[in-house]
Amino acid sequence: MKSRLTFLLLTLPIVAGLAVPLYNRVTPTLGGWPFFYGWQTACVLAVVLAWSVLSVRFRAGEVQRDLPL
Repeated sequence: MKSRLTFLLLTLPIVAGLAVPLYNRVTPTLGGWPFFYGWQTACVLAVVLAWSVLSVRFRAGEVQRDLPL
């Protein structure tokens, strides 16, 4: 069950990055950048963080590879 939750946490930022209607706008701006770029950057950083946590847990043996990849 823990491994499914971990893989789910990895898929959430990927799905959020693909849900274009959520962030298809220019305003508000984040540091002069349109919202679109800020959202995409946040999604990329979230994937990197989730992937890092998954990698550490997988190497420590906490996550079993019970899901078909």
